[in-house]
Amino acid sequence: MADNSDPFRSYNFKLDIDGVAEGHFTECSGLSVKIEPISYREAGNNQTVRHIPGPVDYAAVTLKYGVTQSKTLIDWLTKTAEGIVERKDVSISLLDSQGNDEVLRWNLQDAWPSEWQGANLNAADRGMAIETLTLVYDRLERL
Repeated sequence: MADNSDPFRSYNFKLDIDGVAEGHFTECSGLSVKIEPISYREAGNNQTVRHIPGPVDYAAVTLKYGVTQSKTLIDWLTKTAEGIVERKDVSISLLDSQGNDEVLRWNLQDAWPSEWQGANLNAADRGMAIETLTLVYDRLERL
């Protein structure tokens, strides 16, 4: 019998960046894995092209968050820019519809910040000031 439960909502999630930050970010995007196929032909069978798995590429993850006085994320980026790469484990937790219990988790292993974008400032806009931080990582695990 098929499971007829509703899919989880995308708006309830939180991040935990080992020793740097924890909290609710406004957006998390780019989570993906691509396994590059390697094509080859078997000797004596030139009509068939076979494929084997090649290099694994984990796409960068982009985080968006409201600007506060906290400097922990920008300090982490600054250290990386200075050549002091502090790799951190990052957990992205999907929460239930009430936002209380974790229902799914992705762990990014050995992540470090590769890009930062400051908030768009506009005197005519009443929206929240949002910064963007891009993380690269070596391995992805789904729990």
